[in-house]
Amino acid sequence: MTGISNRNAELLCYIPMVGWIAAIVVLASDRFRRDSNVRFHAFQGLYLFVAWLMVEWVVSPVLFISGWHGGFPLHNLLARGLELLIFIAWIVMIVKVSHDEHFKLPIIGELAERSVSEQRS
Repeated sequence: MTGISNRNAELLCYIPMVGWIAAIVVLASDRFRRDSNVRFHAFQGLYLFVAWLMVEWVVSPVLFISGWHGGFPLHNLLARGLELLIFIAWIVMIVKVSHDEHFKLPIIGELAERSVSEQRS
């Protein structure tokens, strides 16, 4: 990632479903090792992807197995609603980063900030 701007590196971390790859590359690259803003977005994008995985692999199956549905597949509606919320968060972050705004998502943003500060120590 030598020929890429900081903003583009940040944007790549929020591409739904594949941004986690860019986030790992950013976190592993020497170029962005000292840029806390880019690293924050890499962590936040990575944590968004992990949240999506948790909904897809944990929440949805647990709701399905627990029988928390009646004649209507409520578990599916809830899981898809959470996935939609995460997808919207990805889009919001793409817009915020493209306008050069520093925006911290609730909970995930706190985790990202903590991860960046722990690496500085």
